[in-house]
Amino acid sequence: MLSNFSFHHVGYATKSIEKTSKVFQELGYTISDTSFDTLQHVKIALLKKKDSPQIELVEMIDETSPVSKILEKNGVTTYHVCYEVQDIELAIAELRKQKFVLLFNPVVAVALDNRLICYLFHKDVGLIELLQK
Repeated sequence: MLSNFSFHHVGYATKSIEKTSKVFQELGYTISDTSFDTLQHVKIALLKKKDSPQIELVEMIDETSPVSKILEKNGVTTYHVCYEVQDIELAIAELRKQKFVLLFNPVVAVALDNRLICYLFHKDVGLIELLQK
């Protein structure tokens, strides 16, 4: 069931990966190379620090980016939690039983080693991302 979901990262919507990452680097995080995801119209960088949660910085490339409305409404903010799963289709089915709504079918994520991802939403939980192991 849902117990096989393992935490992977927290996603931040940002207007500038460069500016936001500098703050996290001052807190001891190291930054990966920035990737461009043309499917989602975003730039992505991962931040890591020993014994701390991994952070994904997501910067919009243009107005069609899924984070553009989040940034417009909230400014820089956390907006999703990502869970790694063994079988993304099974995980989607389980979450749908819990009243989660699938926002789009799984797609390849360039910044996450071309693994499959998808997003689901629940009115009492918010946005989560699933990442295929």
